[in-house]
Amino acid sequence: MILALLGILIGVLIGFYIPVTYSTSYSLYISVAILACLDSVFGGIRANLEQNFDTRIFVTGFFGNAILAAFLAYIGDRLGVPLYYAAIFAFGSRLFQNFAIIRRILINR
Repeated sequence: MILALLGILIGVLIGFYIPVTYSTSYSLYISVAILACLDSVFGGIRANLEQNFDTRIFVTGFFGNAILAAFLAYIGDRLGVPLYYAAIFAFGSRLFQNFAIIRRILINR
């Protein structure tokens, strides 16, 4: 848990001090990818609390979900169909479900 918090702290510091900018036209893709990454992080926290965390599953899910979500948003944007709603619905519902389970595990300890 300490390593995860240290990694988050290092990531936030890198984000603040390295000036990475992107075009606003990519904001939809990036926001959906960030939602997918947050889903993976909450899933990893849940798996850690349930003591069945696997690094390979977490890393592949983290990057795979982000790429899939951004790809869905991109394809939907090109087709004129808002496919990113599917990613928002799927990852958003899983994120809140994982958060509820994490909360229950922490309260019952």
